[in-house]
This record gives sequence, C-alpha cells and structure tokens, in this order.
Amino acid sequence: MPHLGNTVRRPSSAERVVIVSASVGAGHDGAAAELERRLVAAGLTVDRLDLLDVLPARLGRLVRDGYHRMLVRAPWAYQRIYSSTERAGGGGRVARALLRSAEQRLLRALPADTGAVVSTYPGASRVLGNLRLDGRLTVPVLTYLTDFSVHPLWVADGVDVHLALHAVPAAQARVAGARDVRVCGPVADPRFHPVDAQERAAARARFGLPPTAPLALLVAGSWGVGPVREVARDLRDCGAAVPLVVCGRNETLADQLRADGIEHVHGWVDDMPGLMHAADVLVQNAGGLTSLEAFATGLPVASYGCIPGHGLTNAAALDEAGVAAWIRDPAQLKHVLGELIDGLRGLLQREAGLALFADAPSGPDQGPAAETARICRTAVESATPTTTRPPTPLTARPAVSPTPRPATLPAVPLGVPPIARRVRRPAAVRLATTTVLACAVWAGAVGTAVATTEGGPRLMRAIGHGLDLDDLGHTHHPDHVSHGGYAKGRHA
Repeated sequence: MPHLGNTVRRPSSAERVVIVSASVGAGHDGAAAELERRLVAAGLTVDRLDLLDVLPARLGRLVRDGYHRMLVRAPWAYQRIYSSTERAGGGGRVARALLRSAEQRLLRALPADTGAVVSTYPGASRVLGNLRLDGRLTVPVLTYLTDFSVHPLWVADGVDVHLALHAVPAAQARVAGARDVRVCGPVADPRFHPVDAQERAAARARFGLPPTAPLALLVAGSWGVGPVREVARDLRDCGAAVPLVVCGRNETLADQLRADGIEHVHGWVDDMPGLMHAADVLVQNAGGLTSLEAFATGLPVASYGCIPGHGLTNAAALDEAGVAAWIRDPAQLKHVLGELIDGLRGLLQREAGLALFADAPSGPDQGPAAETARICRTAVESATPTTTRPPTPLTARPAVSPTPRPATLPAVPLGVPPIARRVRRPAAVRLATTTVLACAVWAGAVGTAVATTEGGPRLMRAIGHGLDLDDLGHTHHPDHVSHGGYAKGRHA
C-alpha cells in the first residue's frame, strides 16, 4: 500500500501513529505533514496514508480529477452538492454503504503496531469511524478538523476525539454530533513566522517586488481555482494594493494573468513563507491551510471571490472568529484592504491571528500533535494481555469525559493488532463496490447529494455535460467564469 513520505523507523516498542489524509488539493496533506513533523519530534513513529491510494485500479485519480473539474467547470453544481449533503447531516444510508467498501483495504494498510490513527480528511474519518464502531479497529481514532467551518461529513460516529483549531469550529462540530471535541489550536510550518522590516525588505528584493508599494498576496490553492482573474483585476483597479498572484500548478491561469497585464504572477512556489513576509495582506478564496499560515506570519487576511461550498462557509467562520475580513461586495474592496494594511482593523486581526499560535499550541504540552501523542501513549501504556478496552482509552486528560460508545460496540482485548478481524470478499465484489465508492467520495459523497437534492437527475446531466472527460487531466480555466459562478467574498 503506498505511503506518503518516508516512514520514520524506530524500535518496535515505540508508539506508532498513522495519519490518513487525501491528496485533494494541498490543504489536507499540508496539515498531515506538519502533524507528522511534530509527532516525530515528540519521539513517535509516524506513517502517512492517502485515502485515494486505497482505491483500486487508479480510481483515486479519477476521484481527484472529477472533483477538480467540477470546481473549474461547474462550481454551481459543487455548491448544490455541498449544501444538500450539509442539510442531510453529512450523508444517508447510501453514502454510508459506499464508504464501507473502502474499510477492509484501509484496515490492511495499517501496521500491526499502530497505537492511534488520525484523519485529516472527512472521508477517512467516516471509514475509520465505522471500523472503530464495528470493533475491527481497536485503537483510538482522532479527526483533526483542518478548517474553520465543519461540514457534517467531518463528524463520524466511532471517532473518539475531534481536534479543533478554534472555538468556532469546535462549536460547529458539537452541533453536528461530535461528543469529545478538544480545542488544540492550528498547525503551521515553523517557517511561517513574523519578520522585521529588514527581513521584509530582503524578501521583496528576492522576488523582485516593489520595495515600498503595498502588496496584496492573492492565492487560489494548489489548483488555482476560482475567479482568480477577476479578483486580480479588481485588486489592481481598486488601487489599494499591487496584486501578487500565486497560481499553484495552473500554468494556463498564470499565462492568462500575464496577458491581462498583472505584473507579479507566480506558479508553484516553494518559498511561500518568503512571499508572505513580503506582502501586506493576504486575499484568499478557500480559507484553508493558507489562512493559518498567514495568521502565523502576522499577515492580515481577507476572504474575497470565494469558491463555492467550503470556501463560503470558511469565510463566514473566519469572519465570526474575528481573524479574517469577509468582503462580499467589490465596492468594499478598496476600503477594507486599506483598513487591513494601514488601519486599526489590520492591527486587531494580526493580533487575533497570532493569538491562535501565541498560547504555545506547538509547544511540548499543547497542540493537536501533543494531544495525539498523549492519547496514543495512554493506549499503549494500558495495553496488557489481561485487560480489556474500556469504551474509549482516552484517560490522558482527566478533566475531559471520554466519548460515550454505543452499547453495541464490543469490548476488544488490548495488546492485539489494530486489525481485530478481516472479512474476506471475492476480488470482483471488492472491486465493484470500491468503484461505486469512488463516485461517492468524489465531491464528498455525490450519490447522497443527488439523493437529497431536488432535481437530482437534472443535476447529474448538467455535471456530465460540464465535465469533458475527453481531456481529463488537463487544467482548464475558462474565461467566462464570472462572479455569478462564485460568490464574492491555496497556494502551492
């Protein structure tokens, strides 16, 4: 089973954590990578798995490309799917049945000495939660909520602990049904940190940027999706700041922006901390990992031209938390950016963003990695052949009550591998069911969305017409995408 990155080898007696992410954009993997770095620094063995690699016959690539192309070609359809699954509480019986077809393959991918499993992707949380409920997975399962807004798909029965980066997503997770939710703060690469004027000037010189003009760093994820061209032109025309655009891997978009006369355009950028050090404000459209990195840098953040679904809900949650301004009207752009760059509003937002990291969430005793390490080590220390697992092995923090388990969850002896039992199915059946799973994972359980959305057949016909599979895999950013397709409001 493919792994992401290198597995850190330690003695077999060391605690092992497996992180399950998904290569859908860069945010989920970015959070997983930073969790891995911190857990390894804490002395644990870490493996990373990509949920899309669990799918056979390269179906994971089809899932990823289908989601990508929906965001580019039919953003309205993604918004409708997102809203319908949100109303349905994250999915129904059909979605649960489809996700179960990935369980056995993921179970086989877990090393025998796994002490805990962490999900940074909602689909993985669903699969792991089912394994935990059924008693086939006998170690704690945690979900790290990577965004400020929590879609119900994130909250899965069977997950022992949900780790939130702020009180706002924690409250949303509880409303969605999560029982044990712990606010542990965000994670960001340590290269993202505040700098002084000298380092700022050096960063501008390194990238060939104007030494004194205010700069608005515009990012659009690793895929470069959203109405980026329109937003870049809005930034340029309003006169509040010079646009500095990062297009990720979307080379077509970069060429279009240069043709539009946008002077400072970059594709994939390895030194993203340097660009943030050079900028005066971040303008983003999805509210994921890039926003957290800006907070750690001390850069004020504005949400504008947001992508559908999670882009809009993240913008609302960031605004509610007081850490980012949500600009819904182009007429507000110049005024709000001016306040963020030179006014009191920007100062307050810088302080609010830095405060997320100021309480030492990355220190030895706090943060999602430290909480994961405590839970893993508690489970390992209590693992003896003569004891049985209590409802949940989460005794590291006495002040927090353990997550209640359903009465049907069987007690499983500790000291056994994380795979308690395996259900064998014919290969053809596994392949067929997992093929159906790919359709469900695509865009967050499309099957459930159609079942719960009015006019489901019409929606699927529109999606089929909008997604041209003849050129699957080629990036396309149509000129006609307008702010009507994306409501107003990741880098490499």
